[in-house]
Parts: sequence; structure tokens; C-alpha cells
Amino acid sequence: MTMDELKQIKEDYIDERRREVAAGYISVDVHMGTCGIAAGAKTIHQALLEEMDKAAVTNVKLKITGCAGLCSMEPMITVLVPGASPVKYGKLDVKKVREIFYSHILGGHPKVEYAIGHGLEKPQQRVGIK
Repeated sequence: MTMDELKQIKEDYIDERRREVAAGYISVDVHMGTCGIAAGAKTIHQALLEEMDKAAVTNVKLKITGCAGLCSMEPMITVLVPGASPVKYGKLDVKKVREIFYSHILGGHPKVEYAIGHGLEKPQQRVGIK
């Protein structure tokens, strides 16, 4: 795959996200890099699917993403509600993710006690070591 093809995939993904936000969809990313899977992200994903089914929600997009770069905080999710800053949650279990689902995803009230960050992240830059 070429760099141009990778850049196009990235741009398509960003465009898709913008359309979803404009349409009012709440986006929930389950971070499933190797460390996330090892820490239990598949169980978190399944719990979210079950709660979405029980609540019969149609305005939530559940997505599987890669590593978020915070291995020690896995399993993690990021919740993006249109008009609000994204909130990243870490060290989750099924009980916590169900609380987040009803409080933040459905109710609009972030669970501050489980949050590990909010806002958009800035791209990392390489630094030289002297």
C-alpha cells in the first residue's frame, strides 16, 4: 500500500466521522490494539453491544479502533457526543462501561471518575535524542 493510499483512507475516515457528527450520531470507539485485547477490550465491546440492543438505540455508532497509546490504561473507550469534547475512559470493566453507557452516552453526563482525558489529542512529533 502506498503513502497516498494510506492518506486517502485517513481522509475518508475523517470525512465519515464529520458526516456522523453532523447527523447527530454519538461515536464510541473501543480501542482494540493488542494491549487492549489482552486487557479485556472484547468483553467491553460485547457489553456495549448488549446495552445498545437493550436500549434499542439508533443514534450510536460503536467502532473498533487500534491502540490509543496508553497501554497501562487499557481497556479504553473514547466517547464523542456531537457538540462536546471527546472523553477517553480507561481501566474499564463491564460494570464501569455500563455506567458510562447510561450516564454519558445516553444521558450526556460524563462519568468523571472513570475519565482519563478529554479533548482532541495533538499528533505526536518525533524528537531527536542527543
